[in-house]
Amino acid sequence: MKVYVVDTPFGLFALNNTGKVIDKYIFGPDPSIASSMLKEIESGGFPAPISEFFERLNKKRYKPLAVDNEALSKAAKADLGVKLERPSAVADRFREQLIPVLIDLKIVKDETEYNQFVRQTTLQMARTGVTVSSAKRDQHAIQTSRALDDLDKSLNLFAGRIREWYGLHFPEMDRLIEGHDTYVRLLADLGERNNFTDESLEKEGLPKEKARILAEAARKSMGAEMGDDDLEWMRVFCNQILDLFKLRDRAEKHLEDLMKDVAPNMSFLMGSTLSAKLISIAGSLNRLAMMPSSTLQVLGAEKALFRALKTGARPPKHGIIFQYAPIHQAPRWQRGKIARALSGKVSIAARIDAFKGEFRGEALKKELEKRIDEIKRRYSNPPLRTKHGASRR
Repeated sequence: MKVYVVDTPFGLFALNNTGKVIDKYIFGPDPSIASSMLKEIESGGFPAPISEFFERLNKKRYKPLAVDNEALSKAAKADLGVKLERPSAVADRFREQLIPVLIDLKIVKDETEYNQFVRQTTLQMARTGVTVSSAKRDQHAIQTSRALDDLDKSLNLFAGRIREWYGLHFPEMDRLIEGHDTYVRLLADLGERNNFTDESLEKEGLPKEKARILAEAARKSMGAEMGDDDLEWMRVFCNQILDLFKLRDRAEKHLEDLMKDVAPNMSFLMGSTLSAKLISIAGSLNRLAMMPSSTLQVLGAEKALFRALKTGARPPKHGIIFQYAPIHQAPRWQRGKIARALSGKVSIAARIDAFKGEFRGEALKKELEKRIDEIKRRYSNPPLRTKHGASRR
């Protein structure tokens, strides 16, 4: 006889063709037990009590056993004769009448008790889901990556303020020193522009020629004089910024170590920082692994993509992966092809990392570098344009 097994927050119910309950397994009065059972089924597990329930139905010669829960059908052993049937009219009708059935079976007293139990069970499942999600290390990598981005924004903001401020005293230094950390360190260590001599700048680690040019600029500077109090306060500010630069270096090192554990193939292929940014935009490593390479290629360029869909303009050829050095250093007409090659390899690497496969980073990187070299040879010259401006390639 064919039997329908219906899963509910209270347990499993075996029904005949008319929807009558012929057997059941009740999780119990504790919502935490019910939530753990349902969560295990949802995750592809098959708890021992549920396995015993199916075996009991088998002994009674109830076959086939039809279920409309895909996870339950996959988790059940093949010899139990469990088949997936969706949609199931019998199961749907039973769920619609679940409250009066539970009251008749004396599992709940009334509708209020039913609602309270279901609410507590779903809340417990949600809490468990959040806990499991938080425990995944890729989430820590995402938060570290975002913290690193926040530090970069703050450091750029503070360094810009210092450059504008110290520019009142030594404006020529702004164009001569590009690195924010070097600029702030020189100001914190040397202070007034009169202290910017060849010897002192060389002690700070500047190349001899650069030190000579900067020292000469300091001697001929058009900037105004600065009071000792103002200069001292600026140096205190600079020392705090330098501490933030040190914090950023520590965060970057931590992210690198974390990504070697979370996504070793991706990190080897394109670097820890960029890999973490991709995972951050996707939301998790698993989500990234499930994406087609064409979607991965434009992650981070969603605004440009939607604008292209709305206006009919050309869609973007790359998103955040533009930060990959061989792409942004390549001529404009090669970038799309390199981005496509990179996204294909990153897609493979993400799937290997997500499902804990073996390390293949070196092989993937060699294949990618070979493809990039081939693109550079084949498309060394810009494509010819037609009258309407379209490329012939």
